[in-house]
Amino acid sequence: MLKRLHWYLSKISDKKTTTYRYYVTVEGRQVLKDLYDGECHVVKKGREVDKGIMERRPTHWLNNVAYNLDRTHKLALDRPTVTIAIPVERLGITHLTTAAADFCLRAITPYFETINAEYANRARPDRENGKFIIYNPGPVVLMRNAAYFAIIDSKDYEDLGGNNILINPDIDPPPDPMCLCIRMEVQLPFMKIERTKTMLCKQMPDAAERFIREFDKKALAAAYKLEETQRAIRDFLAQNDYCSFIANGSILARERGTKAPMKSALPFQSPPEDEITVAGITGMGIRHGVTVITGGGYSGKSTVLAAISAGIYNHVAGDGRELCITDNTAVTITAEDGRSVSCLNISPFIKWIPSGDTVTFSTPHASGSTSQAANIMEAISCGAKLLLIDEDRSATNFMIRDAIMKELIEKEPITPFTDRVQELASMGTSTILVIGGSGEYLSVADKIYMMDDFIMNDVTTKAKHLSEKTTLVSTNAQWQTVRGLVNNSLTSYPLGKGTEKLSISDTGFIVIGDERIDIRNLHDITTSAQVNALAFILRHLAKANESLSDMEAMALAMRGLDPKKISGKKVDVAKWVDDLYSQIEIEGLDLIDTGFFTTMERFMDLPRPYEIMAAIHRMRLVEWVSMI
Repeated sequence: MLKRLHWYLSKISDKKTTTYRYYVTVEGRQVLKDLYDGECHVVKKGREVDKGIMERRPTHWLNNVAYNLDRTHKLALDRPTVTIAIPVERLGITHLTTAAADFCLRAITPYFETINAEYANRARPDRENGKFIIYNPGPVVLMRNAAYFAIIDSKDYEDLGGNNILINPDIDPPPDPMCLCIRMEVQLPFMKIERTKTMLCKQMPDAAERFIREFDKKALAAAYKLEETQRAIRDFLAQNDYCSFIANGSILARERGTKAPMKSALPFQSPPEDEITVAGITGMGIRHGVTVITGGGYSGKSTVLAAISAGIYNHVAGDGRELCITDNTAVTITAEDGRSVSCLNISPFIKWIPSGDTVTFSTPHASGSTSQAANIMEAISCGAKLLLIDEDRSATNFMIRDAIMKELIEKEPITPFTDRVQELASMGTSTILVIGGSGEYLSVADKIYMMDDFIMNDVTTKAKHLSEKTTLVSTNAQWQTVRGLVNNSLTSYPLGKGTEKLSISDTGFIVIGDERIDIRNLHDITTSAQVNALAFILRHLAKANESLSDMEAMALAMRGLDPKKISGKKVDVAKWVDDLYSQIEIEGLDLIDTGFFTTMERFMDLPRPYEIMAAIHRMRLVEWVSMI
């Protein structure tokens, strides 16, 4: 029983279960207090309780496990965010890895689902029933704020009953423990304070204690082993001439409408010519260069590309793709009609445009071909070593131009991707393409695979014999983009307003300040919690680099001036983002977390730095300048 928390709740009536505030008598008058403050009378050794100092202690302890209550946001006082901190030595955890934290999140969830089942009533909403809300991570293993390891402050006091605590200045507090931190939200039941007491003070700590007692160390060891294998394969890819690996026996197809492996799917088998063994695992190694995957409709070629894309991240055992591993700089490239492009070099693919410069190209609404060119150039500038392209999601006139059309159309501004793909490979950026309707890429590919009823075969020799040699561009292109972002043009404040704006729409947009960023074509984002983190990171970058105070910005706006154009400095976005990620590596996702925005979800999975830069690239109101 969490006794001090129970005492606070005993002061709250059923009618106060929306605000969770209560009254106490202070010097003869009634004072309103907040459950989340955890206000205590601090008693120094040898002093009376009524002479104690008031301190905020929102963390409650039982059996050396800490339970911290925090506001989710100001409009959800009946839905606290609770962080349970369990010393790792109680679980026998020695390696503080992402996979270990992920394993623990999945392992503790059933204990709270059992409690939820007890209160479930389909005729009533969760607000009336009460519910423990634990993040469902799906099959991907990522750094997340729902489960992580951190050193927390140790308990340095003794409970005296009620909200009185004793601090003995003559005794040093115990060392701060390294803990597994599990973060959840709790929907507290409306008008049911007794049920609230039971949920928070008894059932929650009981579930944590059962989790500790029944912790499966053998299953954790298996998660460690899988993580080590995945790391070994990634190391092999980085040190050798390979960009992707698919283990034999992998289940690549998904059940319709889900992320679960298809039960009736044919296990993957590598073509004999490309079979390799890495870290004791045998499968297909895809070499650097230009790889084409072709086949008829419904043959499985797009399924293979999706599995290669999924391999950017580690997956849990049982996903079917846990041993599909891909260079984690890989980027899925598509056409993106209507996206914004600013001050970007697209000249390798677009030689000229009417009344425009393709070396510093800008447009608020790019076409299919210019958007795909922009996506490739930005991916390269962000360090992508592998491009993943499906012909069905590409601009046809950007991807190919056959010999007859080249001869017929003399004044053609577009240099098709076929003519550049080998040049890219020579620079260290490989490409894996899925094609079904054009043979133009057969002559420029290093490897060609045919999918037939989900069976992959190497048909390079046959395809090369059938294809005609494509005439390639003989001159090397200028691939470098040198542009800087005016840092204070990225802001979370709408023009002329003193309150920040940050939200995510169901249709795939992030709204920050006056910006509405379309992220629907950032195909390598795999969870909604990554989108949450992406939005919070953009907001953190904006806040951390504001050159003007809020009052100064408002004063300028009242004078008809745009504060985003004042006192800005050029920044290298890649370094900007990398510096933030270095901070996150040390401090965790709490660095960017805030409960200020009432419509934002608080669960976060860390996206790659590329997705942050890609979102900034799609902003329409930021200012880019050439740094040539």
